[in-house]
Amino acid sequence: MSHPRILSRDEQEKLDKEKNISDFQRTKLEADAKKNWDLFYKRNADHFFKDRHWLTREFEVIRLLHEAGGGRVFEVGCGVGNTIYPLREEFPDLFFYGCDLSPRAVDLVKDHVQYDSEKICCFQSDITNPDPPLTQHIPPQSVDLIALIYVLSAIAPEKMSLAIQNIKQVLKPRGTVILRDYGLYDHAMLRFKSGHKIQENFYKRQDGTRAYYFTIEEMAALFENEGFETCFNYYVEKETSNKKEGISVPRIFVQSQFRLRSQSNSS
Repeated sequence: MSHPRILSRDEQEKLDKEKNISDFQRTKLEADAKKNWDLFYKRNADHFFKDRHWLTREFEVIRLLHEAGGGRVFEVGCGVGNTIYPLREEFPDLFFYGCDLSPRAVDLVKDHVQYDSEKICCFQSDITNPDPPLTQHIPPQSVDLIALIYVLSAIAPEKMSLAIQNIKQVLKPRGTVILRDYGLYDHAMLRFKSGHKIQENFYKRQDGTRAYYFTIEEMAALFENEGFETCFNYYVEKETSNKKEGISVPRIFVQSQFRLRSQSNSS
């Protein structure tokens, strides 16, 4: 298994000493996931995440879809529209679906000045739960591209495959999934204090939201086991400066693109 960075002795000792939270705490975090994300958006509204203008630079498939005459894009975990609205501005011929676990986030998307129900359909959904199915809002096998930007990491590892199975129902054969998520040994992972580890590589934040830290092998296996082929899958390493504290920290992400095999939906 590949590791994007080598830990110092102190970092490794810290991880080795971490104990998992109790089963009761883990079960409660799962039960409260929707409430915790709704509270997150109540506190932060649309002021927390930046618009993701970098997506078209990193994923050429978006521009190619536009050049082919348009298509349908589904952003899972759309938050307040930090992906939908930058792409809508650049590619007005694309139609966008968006869903989020948080009803408050969905309301914020719909309250945006650029929201147009003729070009955007946004709804609340828990993608780890097949009932109600996504096909209540999106026709089966109708979407060209699905975006998962920092989404799978917020889901309990045992439910990630189910989430992929659910979103796959609305993706066209040979349709594409693009994603970026947190990578193993990212600085944010190493900053967690005692009492925040849920299970291996899975942590709870102070506000009750959760984050899993992936290896590229784990990410590839998740999708390949569900009928996808890997287009690319690699670590993105960045240095992020914290001007207030006067430090620069190593950030590690997994960036991937997968294509659904033609026979997958019929198997």
